This record gives sequence, C-alpha cells and structure tokens, in this order.
Amino acid sequence: MGGLHLRGGRVLTPEGLRDTGLTVRDGKIAALEDAPAEGLDVTGCLVLPGFIDLHTHGGGGVDVNAADADGLRTIGRFFASQGVTGWQCSVLTDTPEQTLWCIGQARQVIESRPDGAALLGIHLEGPCLSPEYKGAMPERLLMKKADPALFARYQQAAGGHITYVTLSPEVEGAAALIPALREMGITVAIGHSGATYDQAMACIRAGASAATHTANAMRLFHQHEPAIFGAALETDVWCEAICDGLHLHPGSVRLILKAKGWDRVVAITDSIMAAGLPDGRYKLGVNDVEVVDGDAKLAGGGARAGSTLTMVRALRNLAEFTGRPPWEVCRLMTANPAALMGWKSKGVISPGMDGDLTVLDGDLQVRCTIVGGRIVYAA
Repeated sequence: MGGLHLRGGRVLTPEGLRDTGLTVRDGKIAALEDAPAEGLDVTGCLVLPGFIDLHTHGGGGVDVNAADADGLRTIGRFFASQGVTGWQCSVLTDTPEQTLWCIGQARQVIESRPDGAALLGIHLEGPCLSPEYKGAMPERLLMKKADPALFARYQQAAGGHITYVTLSPEVEGAAALIPALREMGITVAIGHSGATYDQAMACIRAGASAATHTANAMRLFHQHEPAIFGAALETDVWCEAICDGLHLHPGSVRLILKAKGWDRVVAITDSIMAAGLPDGRYKLGVNDVEVVDGDAKLAGGGARAGSTLTMVRALRNLAEFTGRPPWEVCRLMTANPAALMGWKSKGVISPGMDGDLTVLDGDLQVRCTIVGGRIVYAA
C-alpha cells in the first residue's frame, strides 16, 4: 500500500469534481478511490492539478537573472507555498555571458530532485525583441537580427532544457528562426512587439504557438491594422494573461477569454523577486524596480516591470473576474499550460498522470503542495 494517500477531499477529475480519495505511487497518480485511514486528511479541501507558471522572473526575494542554483531552489520553495508544482524560469534579455551563466544554473536545478516546485525548463524572453515595446528589456542588448547560431549555442549549454522563447515578429529573420527553434524542441511565443498583422501571421504560420503577456508590451488592435494583438486573438495560438487586475482590466480578461475560449488562455504571473514581499526597491535583471501598492514599475517612473502576482492569487482573481468557480478557472494554470508545452503527463488528475497536486482549503488558501507524490509545502 506504499505511496501517498489523500482522503476526504473534493478532487477535480476530467469528468468534474468527485468526493474521493486518491493514491500517488512512484510519482504517478495510481488510483482515484477511498484512501486508507492513515492517509492525509484533506476533508473540506479542493484537490486540483498542480499549478504551472510558464513565465516568471522570480519571487521570494530572488531574481532569476541573478540566481545561482540555490537561489532558483529558493524561488521553487516560495512557489510551492503558492500552489505551484512546476515552473519555467524566465531569463530577461542580458549579455550572452550572463545568459549562459543563468542557463548553467538552471540546468543544475532542472536535473536535480526538487525540494519545492519543480523547475521544468528555461524561458528566454529575448534578445530578439522590439526596442519600441521593450518594457523592462535593456535596449542596448536587444538584437536587430535573429541569430540561429546563438540560440543553438544556448540550447547546447542548456542540455536541451530551453523550452520556451519569446521573440518579436518584426525583428529581421524572426519568422525564419521559428522552425529552427522548434527543431530544438522549443515552443515559440511572440510578444514585446509592434508587429503588423501580416508580420505576426507570418510567425504564426511558421510555428509560433503563443502570445507573451497578451495586450502588454504589444501593439494593440486597430480596425484598419489588427496588428499582433488582432492576430493573437483571431488564431488558435495560446494567449498568456497576467491576471493581477493591473496589467489587464477584468473586462479585458473576459474579452480575451471570450475571443479565445477557455482552452486557449494561459495564466502567468510574470512575477519578479518582489512577489511575496512588501513594497520597496528591487531588481529585475539589470533594472532597478520600485513596487508601490504591489505594482512593480521601473524606478524613476518607467514602464511596468513584471508583477508581484502569485498563482493562487491569480486563481482567486480569475474566479472573481469571471464569476466562475475555482475548479473551472484553474484550467488556465493547469491543463492549458501543460497542453501548450506538450507536457502530456501534467495538468490533469487521472491515473497515470504525474502526482502533482495543489490542495486548497475552503478560503482558497494553499493547504499543501505535492510534487511527484512528495509533499513539498504544508501550511
């Protein structure tokens, strides 16, 4: 009877909520059935697939671009306290030398046993991004022409663990780069961009699968020029959404959901090291950031620079914004990111799937987080 047994909870299955126990054995969900009396009692709790954050620059006082392996593990432990079971570290555009260092640190963590949320891959946000829509990206480090050799070098250093890249369609050579990135096993998103509709569509036809923080750092819709925003809404690419109520008005979240459908929107945090901490001054890559009332902006009155959002707060926000129950809105941070990335064993609670679970109490606070059948956080 080895493994981890949960009993007394309301479990979200592909068929809907079930009052059932479940067993995780050898890292996989083995059965959905009443658990033994000695199992973990989660009576009154909601048992969801583990949250997956595909786009984040840090949290708990640690910035991804400055984090060594121990720092990345600290981020993972903080994320576990917020219900996250898996995440990608988003490396802000930096020098090639610093980017390679970040990749090396992340590879160490990816290839080791997690003691918090599992680091599942590396997201390179740049360097092929538009200066006009750079947001917090250092303009002097942005590339004017896509360089396949640089990304091949990065992927080799990563041991194949670069899983996600954001690029701007208007950068010279961007559309031609996308098939090469896909050959490397990388999912491609378009964003930080003033691209025309035609430029964006060329990248989508070339294999781009997602839009980075949709409507933020992006040219917006005009009836005569739908732009990258229109292309993202019209096609079947997944749309990232920062659901903190600051980056997107609740009405904008509902609009994106109505246009895309509930199976094509991915909730992200785009969080920085300040997530989980009070207002103050922080770093985001090479940038100084000031957080006031939980809103992160470049110091000196600049643009928004990531967020202080956490995944469990995004879940509560989405339920409030849409009027839908948490077990419905949670697909934006469970099944959808797993589908976008092609992680077929994640995002759903079903026998044979990974034993990654988020357990919430009646107030939608994290009771415990389970990664591969191991409790990595307990309130």
